[in-house]
Amino acid sequence: MEQKLRYINRELSWLDFNARVLQEAAHKDVPLLERLRFIGIFSNNLDEFFQVRFATVQRIAQSDKTGKKIFGGQSASDLLKAITAKVIEQQKESMKILTEIEKKLEEEHIYFINEKEVLEEHKAFLKEYFIQKVSPALMTIVVSEDENQDFSDHLAFLAVKLLFQEQQKAKTQYALIELPTDLDRFVVLPKIEEKQYVMFLDDLIRYHFHLIFNFFDYDQIESHMIKVTRDAELDMEGDVSKSYINKIIESVRERFLAEPVRLVYDKEIAPDTLDMIKKLLGVGTNDSLIPGGRYHHRRDFMNFPQLSRTDLQYERKESLPIKGLSLEKSIFKAVETKDYLLYTPYHSFSFVIKFLREAALDPEVTTIKITIYRLSKISNVARSLINAAKNGKKVLVQIELQARFDETNNITYAEQMQAAGVELIFGIPGLKVHSKICVIEKMTRGKKRRYGFISTGNFNEDTAKVYTDYTLFTSNQKILKEVNKVFNFLQVHYKLKTYKHLIVSPHYTNNVLVKMINKEIENKNAGLPSGIRLKLNAITNFSIIEKLYEASNAGVNIQMVVRGICCLIPGIKGMSENIEIRSVVDRFLEHPRVYHFTNGGNPKIYISSADFMTRNIENRLEVAAPIYDPELQRQITEVFDIIWSDNVKARKLNGSVQNDFVKNKAVPIRSQFEIFDYYKKENEKQD
Repeated sequence: MEQKLRYINRELSWLDFNARVLQEAAHKDVPLLERLRFIGIFSNNLDEFFQVRFATVQRIAQSDKTGKKIFGGQSASDLLKAITAKVIEQQKESMKILTEIEKKLEEEHIYFINEKEVLEEHKAFLKEYFIQKVSPALMTIVVSEDENQDFSDHLAFLAVKLLFQEQQKAKTQYALIELPTDLDRFVVLPKIEEKQYVMFLDDLIRYHFHLIFNFFDYDQIESHMIKVTRDAELDMEGDVSKSYINKIIESVRERFLAEPVRLVYDKEIAPDTLDMIKKLLGVGTNDSLIPGGRYHHRRDFMNFPQLSRTDLQYERKESLPIKGLSLEKSIFKAVETKDYLLYTPYHSFSFVIKFLREAALDPEVTTIKITIYRLSKISNVARSLINAAKNGKKVLVQIELQARFDETNNITYAEQMQAAGVELIFGIPGLKVHSKICVIEKMTRGKKRRYGFISTGNFNEDTAKVYTDYTLFTSNQKILKEVNKVFNFLQVHYKLKTYKHLIVSPHYTNNVLVKMINKEIENKNAGLPSGIRLKLNAITNFSIIEKLYEASNAGVNIQMVVRGICCLIPGIKGMSENIEIRSVVDRFLEHPRVYHFTNGGNPKIYISSADFMTRNIENRLEVAAPIYDPELQRQITEVFDIIWSDNVKARKLNGSVQNDFVKNKAVPIRSQFEIFDYYKKENEKQD
């Protein structure tokens, strides 16, 4: 990459991140079934990328604008071509890796079989499974000349071509079979001795074509899988008389009718069948056409069955206790005396649930206020809040209905909470609420006292098992007074507040970050201790990047751990030579945001919901909380040290070569495993 470039394109950087996920699928040290799941994660990530980022670029390409200003001098149409070319290469690599995994699984006596490989011992099972479970769920559409036929509400199909020979004349009939989304994609067949057989649902359907199309007297039949990805942007315009919830519901439904942005197809498909599909689905010239293998929708590998093979999966580790906190005693009483830091999944998310359940039952609790971004399908967070409302507490919930791809869960619980008497607020139009905060008020002997927690992650028990995130439990009245101010702003959103402790977007984050970076520059120039350490999911904001370049040029040492998109180019002489960036992709998804400023030897450390992206800094409500307790500061610093020393799962990020592994020590250090050991030792320390 030429040194004159100051930024990496964010879309291409995101694809570099997904390549790191694919690296995990390729690694020999990753258990086989986990490698399959990384293939699923890679595919799921790619689906969402096309639904969101590619769709945005496509809209710009279809407009009058070139997009060169947005995309760093590259036109939107050229960027679409670059993305498509890169994705095709990654898809080829993923297919190669998947083939290798399947061969390794065969060595473990696990076999994928297709419709032509069915054993006699399995025929009766498959027929019964098809008749009882699959056939009733199938939607089979015979393609007609009627232009009003609508095939736009589904994502994955088998495109079927039936050939007839009638009086010396060939005839063709097409059909589409929607892959049922409410059935498992993988059918586990009965074992034969030590051999385990697995069949794709697609192939089970193919095996029973003679039952599905028994009313057609065809001579030949062929089928190929296709997958369409659609623009996932919600359309919130329309009837002002409709409730906000109803608008979201309608927009989610319309997502399935949105413009296609990608068509992935079996490269063996006949040209006439592909042309028919493109016409029916309205795939145009700006859409990304990705030739692939026999199977698509590989995101389903995320839920590949365990097959009772614990030896082919990561060892399940029990969450560690937090010294001083107990799930059997009052968390409120513990938090009265000091702050505590939860770090999932090393610690259990149950502490958050226990805190909310305690608040729901405590007769002294009067008010609970919480922001919710992504709820799990079965949410004990929501149930605790409903429980509190039924016990007469005043419960205020800011719920973000536009949390992309989780709208349905959030809407379901929003309606349940509303019915239970919870007061819901939906924020400010155009301003997503992405902060993760809760404040609880108690009246004890006539005196009001606040308790609460501030987190880097969603209050979601499912993701808490696989996302690393910090949650600060505190009774610091100054901090919680400001958390309460955030809720006041949400309720009366024309009234700005001032903050001495929290960093709050969209009005203050940029200025505070610039001020703290400037302070590090001043300290460096004055010969005082200086340095910046950041842990982020993404950095794309050009003004913050320029400020970090300025700090680097002043000699400030900057260490950054960035999981995903990184537009900053480190290590360039005269621009960023004092910046080093690493990315860790491993068993857990690295999710916390941490800001660490040396501040002349008196460190300022924050945990935050905000990445260094324009949307987080300018277009969302985000909260960063200071860590004042020296013990907790030490823990965060030492955990960062462990991550920075990773030489097994850490990759180097730079402008010219992406994703080279860090290998600089003789002793292997795998940070996510080391952090478990670290917290074990913390618990063993004597008071």
